[in-house]
Amino acid sequence: MLAVIDSELQLSMILARKARELEVYSQVVPHNVTKEQLSALEPEGIVISGSPDPLVCPDVSDLIERGILDLGIPVVCVNCKAPGVPSIHYVPGSYEWEQAFSEFLFSVCSCRKDWTVQGFIERSIKEIKSLIGDGRAISGLSGGVDSSVASRLVQEAIGDRLTCIFVDTGLLRKGEPDDVRRIFGEGFKMNLKMVDASERFLTALKGITDPEEKRKIIGGEFINVFQDEAAKLRDEAGFLVQGTLYSDVLESQAHAGTGGSRVKSHHNVGGLPETVQFELVEPLRYLFKDEVRAIGRELGIPHHILDRHPFPGPGFGVRIVGEINEESLEIAREANAIVEEEIRRAGLYNELWQAFAVVLDIRSVGVSSGMRTYERPVVVRVVTGHDGMTCDWGKLPYEVMEKISSRITHEVKGVNRVVYDITPKPPGTIEWE
Repeated sequence: MLAVIDSELQLSMILARKARELEVYSQVVPHNVTKEQLSALEPEGIVISGSPDPLVCPDVSDLIERGILDLGIPVVCVNCKAPGVPSIHYVPGSYEWEQAFSEFLFSVCSCRKDWTVQGFIERSIKEIKSLIGDGRAISGLSGGVDSSVASRLVQEAIGDRLTCIFVDTGLLRKGEPDDVRRIFGEGFKMNLKMVDASERFLTALKGITDPEEKRKIIGGEFINVFQDEAAKLRDEAGFLVQGTLYSDVLESQAHAGTGGSRVKSHHNVGGLPETVQFELVEPLRYLFKDEVRAIGRELGIPHHILDRHPFPGPGFGVRIVGEINEESLEIAREANAIVEEEIRRAGLYNELWQAFAVVLDIRSVGVSSGMRTYERPVVVRVVTGHDGMTCDWGKLPYEVMEKISSRITHEVKGVNRVVYDITPKPPGTIEWE
């Protein structure tokens, strides 16, 4: 096991992920970790993480003053400095850097290669069984990567004592509810409860155009719907499954680096009222996104679910500028489906971070069959990147752009113009609202 002491989160996550790629389990611990806390983790090696910028070399001698070296565990610095501690110079993509890191893990620390997908699944199933016992659990299954993998892991542990709740907000991608029913209900034989709340959401959003207000309403309604359904099962189920990832934990500074199980539980789940209490089950809490996808593949979840581009929680609520109604939703669903279909057909889907359609609340003049039209434009938004924090606009081949435009204007009723967004992030954001 490798302990990564965090001084700069970006590099700490890179180092932790690199160790796991080499099949060595790693945990990121906060910079103020004590000698006693580190010792309790029983690491085979310690990395003090500095800055990914070679021009920035922070002084981390305070760790040495706290007695880290007294543990007798091999320690190395990466782009930081501390007296008496060797260092490795981090160079992204460099063979020399990766070789030096590998030598530290295996030649210096004698780390064990015991971090594998199958090993994680076996350990998690045992831990979930121990935690839940003969009890029952519920899961909010959205059809996304994280909730899908978390639900499958818990199903492997407790079978039909897991009830999955899928809330159809009416703001989802084309065919998504049917896809969830077919894959998880019929395919994996999950105890799946489908809740059609589309009319409820449309009613709540009627006349609303402010993007922040739309987000607030969608989030609030989702919590209300889920809490209503969860409350019906409270007497039967005492556990709630969530797909929290390690990056979520680290980025919220909720460092859990003092060891323990990879399945945690606590009360008063955020968003639910105090009268509806569950113990929380987070089987993915110490996993990065790529590891979650690998586990999903091992559990038989289809590739098109695992490799799907990120989709915002409010759904098309943030991809329709202005008021949301049946007409704008139909345009968004159909246009978005065409964008994804053509990107996949061109073999570009897995090379892109996101590709989708945005519906604008304006009209433009056009011509169809010799007649004047006055209809909506659709924006095609395609971005490349690795984490969504910074992105560039996607340079699609002209023939792909032309095919997308032609199909949308001919097949989607109410659209007579397609425009292409060439704004990177920053200054723009990925989503329009």
